[in-house]
Amino acid sequence: MKLTIGILSRNRKLYSTRRLVEAAEQRNHDVRVIDTLKCTIAINASAPGIYYDGERLEDMDVIVPRIGASITDYGTAVIRQFEMMGVYCLTESIPLGRSRDKLRALQLLSRKGLGMPMTSFAHDVQNGRDLIKLVGGAPVVLKLLKGTQGRGVVLAETAKAAESVIDAFTELGADFLVQEFIKEAGGSDVRALVIGRRVVAAMERSAPEGEFRSNLHRGGSARVTRLSPEERSSAVKAAQTMGLQVAGVDILRSSRGPLIMEVNSSPGLRGIEEASGKDVAGRIIDYIEDNARPDRGSRRTRG
Repeated sequence: MKLTIGILSRNRKLYSTRRLVEAAEQRNHDVRVIDTLKCTIAINASAPGIYYDGERLEDMDVIVPRIGASITDYGTAVIRQFEMMGVYCLTESIPLGRSRDKLRALQLLSRKGLGMPMTSFAHDVQNGRDLIKLVGGAPVVLKLLKGTQGRGVVLAETAKAAESVIDAFTELGADFLVQEFIKEAGGSDVRALVIGRRVVAAMERSAPEGEFRSNLHRGGSARVTRLSPEERSSAVKAAQTMGLQVAGVDILRSSRGPLIMEVNSSPGLRGIEEASGKDVAGRIIDYIEDNARPDRGSRRTRG
């Protein structure tokens, strides 16, 4: 079945976008890269629509969102509009919103009983020591709620240093989390790429010398790794908890088992493909072929 696939991406030259285009074209699908911010939303009761480059987008069977954190709000609105038009969206608007709200994501994961670092959060921070005590004391990791790719993440070795960072964040009016530091992880974490109900690839990321953040964007290195059954189960359950069909689940290996750090709704493909040697982009398109059921003649507005 030939599909018309739209990829929401600000830059068609990005590795992940290019690979998805290649994988779709190899399977004889029609592919179009759509700049999310150039979409115009037309809201009306009878025929909700989206306009792009002056034309109404009416022939999309599938939308693959690659929404950056900086445009989450508008990106979510665009996805929601496609949903109302009856288009199959690989990443739906509500799961995207859940995963981008770090606090809400942790609350949802906690409710499902998934392991995670002990975390504290408060709006009225009168005494930073209380937040530090709630996670077992220093050293602690402080994270801005809106930080991405390791930005806005600080390791405080002592309670005094942590209190200073808390004071600084509070003075700036920034929302942040305080989390326990998992020493035994040794500056490494695991990224599990989940598609549907399966982990299709995994890599272990290690921080460079003198750094504790393992993000590849910050100079970290990656190598293929084998996940334990518990790690695989946790990754799939985390993705399902968010409602994501494709997710990058970041896991810390601790003495008490796998701990979920984050569930990424637009995981990058370069690191995981290069480390694992697997065609992850192709797996994503295969999943779309198995799950998208376009029927343009019977599409109707959905609330």
